[in-house]
Amino acid sequence: MFRPWFDKYPDNVNPQLDDAQYSSLVELIEDSFKEYANHCAFINMDKQLSFAQLDNSSKAVATYLQQTLKLQQGDRVAIMMPNLLQYPIVLLGILRAGMTVVNINPLYTATELKHQLSDSGAKAIFIISNFAKTLEQVVDTSEIEHVILSRIGDELTLLKRNLLNFVISYVKKMVPKYRLPNAHSYRACLKMGKKGQYIRPIINADDVAFLQYTGGTTGVSKGAILSHKNMIASLMQADGVFGCVVNKGKDTVVTALPLYHAFALTVNCLYFLKAGCRNILITNPRDITAFISTLKKYSFTYFTGLNTLFNALLVHPKFSDIDFSHLKITLAGGMATQASVAQQWQNKTGSVVIEGYGLTECAPMVSVNSYNTETFNGSIGLPLPGTDIRLRDEQGELINEFNLAGEIEIKGPQVMREYWNNPEETNLVLQDGWFKSGDIGLFDEQGLLHLVDRKKDMILVSGFNVYPNEIEGVVAELEGILESAAVGIDNGQSGEKIKLFVVLKDYSITVQDIHNHCHKHLTAYKRPKLIEIVNDLPKNNVGKVLRRLLKAR
Repeated sequence: MFRPWFDKYPDNVNPQLDDAQYSSLVELIEDSFKEYANHCAFINMDKQLSFAQLDNSSKAVATYLQQTLKLQQGDRVAIMMPNLLQYPIVLLGILRAGMTVVNINPLYTATELKHQLSDSGAKAIFIISNFAKTLEQVVDTSEIEHVILSRIGDELTLLKRNLLNFVISYVKKMVPKYRLPNAHSYRACLKMGKKGQYIRPIINADDVAFLQYTGGTTGVSKGAILSHKNMIASLMQADGVFGCVVNKGKDTVVTALPLYHAFALTVNCLYFLKAGCRNILITNPRDITAFISTLKKYSFTYFTGLNTLFNALLVHPKFSDIDFSHLKITLAGGMATQASVAQQWQNKTGSVVIEGYGLTECAPMVSVNSYNTETFNGSIGLPLPGTDIRLRDEQGELINEFNLAGEIEIKGPQVMREYWNNPEETNLVLQDGWFKSGDIGLFDEQGLLHLVDRKKDMILVSGFNVYPNEIEGVVAELEGILESAAVGIDNGQSGEKIKLFVVLKDYSITVQDIHNHCHKHLTAYKRPKLIEIVNDLPKNNVGKVLRRLLKAR
């Protein structure tokens, strides 16, 4: 097998993987509860939650699910929440009850929510009241038997909780009227659970920990079955790469990416819990002013994000007020990081952007750059310990040369077993343990993997493959451009032509300036034929640009 990375691991990174020391995520997390009981685990809206408090509250949620709701081990329980202290409490409570977590984007429409609840067969859902109206529209068509409602401020101190919940409901009117007459209260759930006696179930490594939903080749949301073994393997892989630089029990990570997303779930939530570190939860990262205000209050050592988040922070006038002197590692994922954005981040913070790559179906990490990388190199690094990667060309042949692009296929202990109740889609992407990612990549002469683009986003221009990431990276180098997105639109007999949507930060930039810049830096068939200046780009809640919505225009 072509394995250009095999001898590339730094001397202090052990490429071997040992995930046998834990039988379940519950066992792993309970070790952290014991070792770091008096340490702060999470901060949100200035309220701190210690590991001991997290232990007690999550145990209460588990007891409530087992004894009050009478749910059975293996039942699916949904969470529909943004980044709040309630999220890790509920997450760990579900796992400790031996049940399966179904993460749901709280911004889902009723149609999207209906599909995920129906497909997963979830028996209960923990939801923030702001989104209860959406649930009301579909709950009767689902298998949901129990609804547990929480309000934004439910984990804050009494005075702040009452004030915030009042303002959100009656001043800002952020909670649409809903009718869920049989819903339970989150705070009552904790109170009842603390009266019971928690009994830890026997959880095996192959039991399902998460149904993590993702898009795919058909565009239909599918549930990736991630077992306890998958998740433990992913955490051990992360430890194999970063364990020697994480100051266990002392480091602090900033979590602006939503915890219901696979990247933040594994890296920010579970890995830093394992390491006994402090986690700053950002509930609404789109409010950049409030986000920066929070960052100014705390000393932090790790920051995870993606290109659009870095960009939004960099252009804010108060960004320079943040103290980055303690920042050790900036880890990027979720979408390709543009070189110009990474360079600006390094110039202003002193921290190199360490880019990695992952997919929901891989729990989610696949590859990452070394923590001691001195400059942004545009690659997604080396495969994680215990992970094999191969590339396959459009004819289905394996690629055994450097700098030739092909579809990335992955094999490793973190790869999902299958899609939930979907053997057809499973057979399309899993063959002999190898997962077909749908992403295009190549290996350079250094053995580093480079992500070219999504296979489905590739634009076919007169028989040539054009990748939007390359065009957008070039356009980002033009002074005055905030962000851009390239898509292919039908051009009759010659396939597609490229249309570029551009958001400006300097309004003196003209369409002709952009054309001239592309003419200078891109070969003819890669140059956009159409350029449209827009106020913003459509994005999902993680921050990825939704090219399909641009194409629909």
